[in-house]
Amino acid sequence: MQHHHPLTLTLTTLFIFLLFTFSSSHEDLIHSSCLHARYPTLCLRTLSNYSGPADTPLDVARAALRVSLAHARRASHYLHTSNGGASSTSSSKRQRAALSDCAELVADSVEELRKSLEELQHLRPETFRWQMSNAMTWVSAALTDGDTCLDGGSVRLDVKRRVTDLAMVTSNALYMINRLGQGGPGKPVPHSRPGLSVKN
Repeated sequence: MQHHHPLTLTLTTLFIFLLFTFSSSHEDLIHSSCLHARYPTLCLRTLSNYSGPADTPLDVARAALRVSLAHARRASHYLHTSNGGASSTSSSKRQRAALSDCAELVADSVEELRKSLEELQHLRPETFRWQMSNAMTWVSAALTDGDTCLDGGSVRLDVKRRVTDLAMVTSNALYMINRLGQGGPGKPVPHSRPGLSVKN
C-alpha cells in the first residue's frame, strides 16, 4: 500500500484548488465581459474558445480584437480569391463592382484592426488614454468600412453574410476596448504578452 506524505497531499489539494479557482475566474471574467456586449452569445462563444490568455480585462480586449482580426483576414482572403466564390459569368457588372469595393474596404479593416491590436499590446500608463482613443478610432473605422460595404448595393448574399459576421465580432471588440478605457489605466504592463456596426 502506497503512503503519501501529508505535505504532498496538502500541496496537491492546494494545486487542485488553485487550478479550479483560476478556471472559474477565467470563465467568470469572460462571462462578465460579454454580458453587456452587443452580441453576448457570439461574444461568449468566440472568447470561450479562445486559446490565448484571457485573465484580465486587457487580455479580454486583446482576445476580442484578435478574434475580429482573424475574421477580417478570412473575409479579405475570401473576397480577393476566386472573385469571392463566384465566376464572372454568374455575377453582374454591378455585383462585381460592389465586390471590388467590399474587398478594398475589408482590406482596410484588416489594417485598422491590426493597428488597434498593436496599440493594445504596447500600452503605457503615461499615454494610456491617448492609446485607447487610437484603438477605438481604428476599430470604429473598421465598423464604418463594413457599413459602407453593406450599403453599396448589389452585395451578394455570401459577401453580406461574411461582412455581417465581421461586423458583429468587431462591434463586440469595440465594446471591450471601450469597457477597458472606462476602467482607467489600472496597471497596464509595458512589456506584456502579445498575442461594423450592424444595422437592425
